[in-house]
Amino acid sequence: MVAQSYCFDFGPEGEPAKGCIKITDKSVYTPDLGYGFDSTEHVTAKARDVGQGIERDFCIPYNSVFLVDVPDGCYRVSLIAGDPMLPTAMTLRAAKRQIVLHNRTTVPGQFVREMFSVYVRGGQLRLEFSGNAPRINALEIVPVPNALKLFIAGDSTAADQENFPYAGWGQMLGMYLKHDVVVANHAASGRSSRSFIDEGRLDAIKAEMRKDDFLFIQFGHNDEKNDPDRNTEPYTTYQQYLMQYIEAARSVGAHPVLLTSVQRRYFNEDGTLQDTHGDYLPAMRQLAAEQGVPLIDMAEKTRALYEALGPERSKSLFVIGERGEFVTHPDGVVDNTHFQDVGAIKVAGLVAEGIRELNLWPLTMFLR
Repeated sequence: MVAQSYCFDFGPEGEPAKGCIKITDKSVYTPDLGYGFDSTEHVTAKARDVGQGIERDFCIPYNSVFLVDVPDGCYRVSLIAGDPMLPTAMTLRAAKRQIVLHNRTTVPGQFVREMFSVYVRGGQLRLEFSGNAPRINALEIVPVPNALKLFIAGDSTAADQENFPYAGWGQMLGMYLKHDVVVANHAASGRSSRSFIDEGRLDAIKAEMRKDDFLFIQFGHNDEKNDPDRNTEPYTTYQQYLMQYIEAARSVGAHPVLLTSVQRRYFNEDGTLQDTHGDYLPAMRQLAAEQGVPLIDMAEKTRALYEALGPERSKSLFVIGERGEFVTHPDGVVDNTHFQDVGAIKVAGLVAEGIRELNLWPLTMFLR
C-alpha cells in the first residue's frame, strides 16, 4: 500500500463534498473498500433543514468504530463535528483506545474542527466514537511521514491498554499535545528495561526514530521482579540497560528523556505513601545527572498526587471496583498499580507538566 490522503463526507445519501467519499449509515467496512464502519447497527444519518454543505448533514456513530486501511506510519487527522439544531457530546479514541477527544461538546449550530496525529500499526486506522451525543460531519486523513515523534519505551503503566477498564498514561498523552506531535507508544505490559531490549523492541524504535525525535524511557516496576528474564540490579545492570536507550536516541540525533516509575497506591497509617521502588528511583536520578539527560520525576509527582487525594479518593485513579462495578471483573477488583481512564489522564497531565517544567524544546511549544 502507498500512503495517500482521504476525505470523507458523512451523512445520508447524496452527492459528497468535492474530493470526498460519501459515508452513510449503511457504509460497512469491507477489505475491498478499505474503509467504513465495522458495524452500522448503532449508526444513523441525518440531514437538517438548516445549514449548508457538510455542516447540514452528518452521521451519529453511537458507540461505533470507523476503520480505514492505511500503511503503517504517522497521520494527521482533521474532523468536523456539530449539529445545526442540537447540542453534541463526543469522546473519540484512536488506535488502541488512545483518547484524542474527551467529552468534546458543542451547542446547537456550533461546529468544531479538531486536529490530532495518530501512529498507525497493523495497517489500519481505528476511530472509536462514544459519548452522549456523538456527531461526525467530515473526516480528513493525511500522511505526515516527517512529523515530530515522541516514542515511549516502558511497561504496563504507560502502555496502550486494550482491555477495559485498564489504561496507561502513554495512551492519554496525545490529549495534551497539539497535532504537530505523534505519540509512538511502544510501551508493553510486563516488560523491564532488560526484557524490552531482549525482545527487540528498542531495535524497532531505533529503526523509526529520526533526528530531533524524543524517546521517553520509564522502567522499574518489572526490573524489581525476581525473574531472570526481567530482573536488573539498580546501580549496575539497571543503569547499564538504561544507557542503551540513551545511546540509541543519541546515535540518531534524537533526545532521550528519563522518567522515574509511577508510584503504586500503598499508604502508611499516617496517610503518607509507601515507596515500593527502593534503589531504582535514586539509581535513575543518578544516571540522569551523570549523563546530562532530562528527567521527569514521575515517582515524586505521583506521590504528591496520591497523597493530596488520600487513601480513599485516590482509588478513583486505579482499577479498583466493587462487585459488579466493572463487567470485566464481576467479583470486584483491587489493583493498586494500574490505572483506569481518569488516572491515566491525570498522570499523562503530570508528564505534560514535566515537559513544560524542563522546557523540552520544541515539545513545550506543542503542548495544548
